[in-house]
Amino acid sequence: MRNETPETRSVRVLRVGEQVRHVLSEILTRGEVHDDVLASHPVSVTEVRMSPDLRHATVFVKPLLGRDEEAVLKALRTNTAYFQREVARRVKMKYAAKLKFLADESFDEGTHIDRLLRDPKVARDLDADD
Repeated sequence: MRNETPETRSVRVLRVGEQVRHVLSEILTRGEVHDDVLASHPVSVTEVRMSPDLRHATVFVKPLLGRDEEAVLKALRTNTAYFQREVARRVKMKYAAKLKFLADESFDEGTHIDRLLRDPKVARDLDADD
């Protein structure tokens, strides 16, 4: 795109990331990967962050209830080539994006922050501000 501004480029990066997330979610939901670990563990693709040049995608995943997270990550990484081929086929892009799977820690961080805010010492300090 010749008339591309930083704003339109970032919107495009977000849009492509969302398309990749949908494709990966669909593959995992339909059980298209022939892997025993992935077949027995439902996995949520929570976010996909694309690099500005759309050549790299960081895929954040969370197994249902956080069970066997390491085994699930290993299975996803083992099948990365398959996922990359399918994403390249289903999302029309100039280059096939390299996928990198990481555990989504945001849920754990949110729980930790919530727990800290409910601590009686913190609650007392927050009430003192009022």
